[in-house]
Amino acid sequence: MNTRFFLPLMLSAALAGCAAVGPDYQVPAGSAISRPSAQAPFAEAQASVFQRDQVPGHWWRLYDDPVLDGLVEKALGANTDLRVASANLERAQAAVRETEAQQQPSLGVNASPTFGHVSGIQELAPGIDPPNRWSYSAGASMSYQLDLFGQIRRAVEAAGADAQAAQAAYDATRVTVAAETARAYANLCSAGMQLTSAEHSVKVQQESLDAVSRLQRAGRGTALDVTRARSQLEQLRANLPPFQAQQRTALYRLAALTGQPPGEIPTSLLQCAAAPRLGQTIPVGDGAALLRRRPDIRQAERTLAAATARIGVATADLYPKITLGLSGASGGPAAMFGDRGTFSWSVGPLISWTLPNTGAVQARIAEAEANTKAAVARFDASVLNALRETESALVVYARQLDRETSLRAARDQAAQAASQARQLFQYGKTDYLTVLDAERTLAGSESALAASQAELSNDQIAVFLALGGGWEK
Repeated sequence: MNTRFFLPLMLSAALAGCAAVGPDYQVPAGSAISRPSAQAPFAEAQASVFQRDQVPGHWWRLYDDPVLDGLVEKALGANTDLRVASANLERAQAAVRETEAQQQPSLGVNASPTFGHVSGIQELAPGIDPPNRWSYSAGASMSYQLDLFGQIRRAVEAAGADAQAAQAAYDATRVTVAAETARAYANLCSAGMQLTSAEHSVKVQQESLDAVSRLQRAGRGTALDVTRARSQLEQLRANLPPFQAQQRTALYRLAALTGQPPGEIPTSLLQCAAAPRLGQTIPVGDGAALLRRRPDIRQAERTLAAATARIGVATADLYPKITLGLSGASGGPAAMFGDRGTFSWSVGPLISWTLPNTGAVQARIAEAEANTKAAVARFDASVLNALRETESALVVYARQLDRETSLRAARDQAAQAASQARQLFQYGKTDYLTVLDAERTLAGSESALAASQAELSNDQIAVFLALGGGWEK
C-alpha cells in the first residue's frame, strides 16, 4: 500500500470533517426586518384609539362574549384547514427523523436455509453421488457513511428548518381560522343588527301610514298622501330579505369553520342583533413585536434557512463519499453449522466520487443559490406586507370610528327632523311630502349607521388579523 498517497488523503478528509461545506445560515444583513423603521412604533397607532400594550394571545376574549369564545375554540379544534396544516406538520417532522436516520449506521441481516442435491463434481469427488442434504447461508452487514463534508448535516439542517416552517404555517392557519370565525360571527350579528334597524324603520313607516289613513278618513288628508306613505313602506320592507340572507350566509360560514354541516349549527345564533364591540382601546404593540409574532414572517425566515442549507447539500456532491462497511457470513452444509471453517468476514471503505461530471453538480449549486435568493425576496416581502397590512388596518379602523361618530350625529339630527315634520303635518302646517322626505332621510341615516357599525366590527377583526395574534395555545 502506498502510504504516501493515502495518509495525506486521510488527513485532508479528517480536516474537512471539522466543517460542513456551504454557507452557514444567518439573517441577511440588508433584509427588511433589520431596518430600524421596521422595528419602530406604528405610524397610525393613535393614542386615542390604540395602546402600546402587547396583543394578547386570545384576543377574541377582549370582546367578553362567551358565544364568540365558544365558537373560536370549537373552530380551533375542528376546522378542516387546521387538520390539513397539522398533517403537513407531522409529515415535515417525519422527514426530519428520516434525514437524521442517515447519521446512524445501517445494519442488515440475511439467512437462507436450503435443501437439495449437489453433484460430485461440485464436491470435487467425481464418480461419487452425494446424498441430499440441508445447507445454509447467513450473514450480517453494517455500513456507516462518514459525513466528512457535512452533506447529511446540511440535509438535517434543511429538514429541521422545513419542519419549523410547517409549524409556522400551522400557526398562521390558527390565526386565520380564529379571525375568520370572529368575522363570520360579527357578520351574523351585524346582519341581525341591520335587520332590527330596518324592521324598526318599517314599524315607524307603518305607524305613519296608519296616521295618514286616519287623517284621510277625517277629511284632513289626501289619497296621494296615503299612496306615498304606502310606497315608502314597501320600499323599506324590501330592505329586509337581504339582511335575512346575510344572517343565514354567516351562519353557514360558521358551520363550515367549526367543522359542522349546516344542519348542526345552532339556529339560536340568529338571535344575535348587536355587533361585537370592544370596551377598550385596542392593544397593538410595536413593529418589533409584530415581526416576532407574525407566523407568516417566521415561516418565510425558516424557508430561507432551509434553502441556505440546501446549498451545502448540493456543494457536498463535489467531494467524495466514503462509507465504512463491515460484513460477516457463514455458509455450508447444515451439519457443519457453527464450524469455524464456515465463517468469513470483510471490512473496508467504499469511496465513490464522480470526478468528470462536475457540470451537473455546479448547476445544482447554482439552482440552490437561486432558490435562496428567491427565499430572501419572499422573506423581505413578508415583512413589508405585514407592516403594510397592519398600518392599513389601523388607519381604516381609526377613520371608521370617525365616520361612525359623524353618522351617529346625522342619525340623531334626522330623527329630530322627522319628529318635527310629523308634528307639523298633524297640525296642518306642512304637507305630507315634507314628512315623507324627512322619514326617508331618517331611514337612510339609520341604515348607514348600522352598516358603519358592521364595518367597524370587521375593521376591528382586521386589525387583530394583521397583528398576527391568536396562534398561541
